[in-house]
Amino acid sequence: MSYRKVILYIAMSLDGYIAKDEDNIDFLSVVETPGEDYGYAAFQQTVDTLIWGRKTYDKVLSFGIDFPHKNKKCYVLSRSKTGHDENVEYYNGDIKNLIEQIRKKDGKNIYCDGGGELLYELLKHSLIDQMIISVIPHLVGNGIRLFKDKLPEQALKLTQSVTFPSGLVQLWYEKD
Repeated sequence: MSYRKVILYIAMSLDGYIAKDEDNIDFLSVVETPGEDYGYAAFQQTVDTLIWGRKTYDKVLSFGIDFPHKNKKCYVLSRSKTGHDENVEYYNGDIKNLIEQIRKKDGKNIYCDGGGELLYELLKHSLIDQMIISVIPHLVGNGIRLFKDKLPEQALKLTQSVTFPSGLVQLWYEKD
């Protein structure tokens, strides 16, 4: 059985925000380029499980598109919702236990995307193995920060950086 990495794959503004106030992510459009997915499709081939925060899931549903991960097991962390819907299973238990249970089963890597609360919990318990962060060349000024204050200090190793013509820079880090 291979080790299933927990991988954060997310975009943020140059000043460290994943969304503006009221979960507005329109600043991401500054790097939209026809035919360019910044490696997302290739990344999706390496994962079969998703862990998202509820606000991130709600945001994806608000786009009015079919849920893009119907072929994957999807967990949504929520303090208020339980059970499941047609796309995801809601989870409100200990994140360490969830990761442990997923890793006991054979499979591909585990994809984490927002939000800040989920990332905080994962980093607090040193559960992220790899971070792929796309930095958008835009200053947002305020909103929801990717990294919350009071995280434990952690050493990371830069394994790759890719610069795209749009100005987006993608940084790949692993636990050191």
